[in-house]
Amino acid sequence: MGRAYQNRKLSMAKTSDANAKLYSKFSREIYISAKSGGPDPDANLTLRGLLDRAKKEQVPGHVILKAIEKAKGVGGEDFAVARYEGFGPGNCMVIVDCLTDNPNRTYGDVRTCFNKIKAKIGSQGTVMHMFDHSAIFVFSSSDEEAILEALMEADVDVTDIESDDGKITVFAPHTEYGKTKSALHNLLGDDVELDVDEIQFVPQNTTDLGEDDVATLERFIDMLEDLEDVQCVYHNGVY
Repeated sequence: MGRAYQNRKLSMAKTSDANAKLYSKFSREIYISAKSGGPDPDANLTLRGLLDRAKKEQVPGHVILKAIEKAKGVGGEDFAVARYEGFGPGNCMVIVDCLTDNPNRTYGDVRTCFNKIKAKIGSQGTVMHMFDHSAIFVFSSSDEEAILEALMEADVDVTDIESDDGKITVFAPHTEYGKTKSALHNLLGDDVELDVDEIQFVPQNTTDLGEDDVATLERFIDMLEDLEDVQCVYHNGVY
C-alpha cells in the first residue's frame, strides 16, 4: 500500500490518540462539575459552560452522557483537584492543573516533567499569587460601554473589559462566573455564541522568552499535556 498509506495511518492514529486524551479530560471535568454542583446544566452554569465547550471540541454525546450519569450515582471514581506550581524555561511562572485519583502518582509524573527540562517545581503558593483566577467570556459585540453598564447593574464585579475587532472580552473573578454568565445571557439572549467561556489563570505580568527557551517551553507543555491527569497548563511566558 506504500508510504502514503502508512503515513496516513500514522496520522490517523495520532489523531485518535489525541481525541482519546481530549475526551478523557472533558469526561473528568464534567464528572467533577456534575458531582459537586449537580447534573442539571440549567441549575449548574459551570457544567453548562463545560458542555458547550465539549460540543465545540466535538466530544461525542455518549462520552458526555456517561460522565453525567456516573456523577448521579453513589460512589464512583473519586477524582480530586491537584495543582502544582513552579518555574519553567527562562524563569517563566507555571501552573499545572490536574484531576487525579492518585495524588502521589500525579505529583511524581509532573515533577518528572519539570526535572527533564531542569525546571523547578515549587510548593503551594509559589507563583499562584502572580496570577488572577478569572472567568473569561469572549463574544461578538462592539458596544463595550453598554456591556459594562449591564454587568454593573447586575452587580457583577467586573475585573476588566476589552473591545477589539468586533469582539468583547469580559474578565471577572472566578467566583463571579455564574453571575456574569447569567447577566450576559439576560443582555444578549440565551442563544448568544460565546467564543470563550472558561475559568483560567491569567498572569499579572509576563516574562519574555528567548528562542531556546520557547522551544523548551513547548516541549515541556507537550510532556505535561501527555499526562492523563493534567487538565490545563498556564504560564506567563511570551514570545
